[in-house]
Amino acid sequence: MSIYFYGCMTMDGYLADKNYNLDWLYQTGATEETSYAEFYKEIDITIMGKRTFHEIEKTADAELVYPTTQNYVFTHSKNLSLKGFIPVNGDVVEFVKRMGENKNIWIIGGNMILSPLLDFDMVDYLIIQIAPVLLGDGIPLFAQKEALKRFFLKDVKKYAQFAELIYVKRSLDIA
Repeated sequence: MSIYFYGCMTMDGYLADKNYNLDWLYQTGATEETSYAEFYKEIDITIMGKRTFHEIEKTADAELVYPTTQNYVFTHSKNLSLKGFIPVNGDVVEFVKRMGENKNIWIIGGNMILSPLLDFDMVDYLIIQIAPVLLGDGIPLFAQKEALKRFFLKDVKKYAQFAELIYVKRSLDIA
């Protein structure tokens, strides 16, 4: 099993503005300008929070956004508005531990899902696009407990206005 975070943040480290708005991202570029298509082909499971799910609901053809993966949404709701998305609740760390060994898991969006996995050293890859935007305030990407975490910089790529940094957990570093 490999656990990935793949997503975009501002140059000052935010996923969204303080009102959870992503307009800054949508105004910067498009998914087609990144490595998304190649990345998604390798993923078996997506895990996201309710706020990320709400962003997906806003898209055209939302039920087709992640058509080939099992998609889990951490929420207290028992039902979701889109087919293909399964509501779950509880501890994300325990949930991920129950996933199959041969599965690639993508942690999408928020730090509420990512942070506990970082705390338990479960994230194998961080693929982070940096948008040329400064917000000054907002929802930070990283909010894990204070502890030293080291990753190995495997690659740096440029896609239109995005810089993509690919980090690998130090224990996986084969370079």
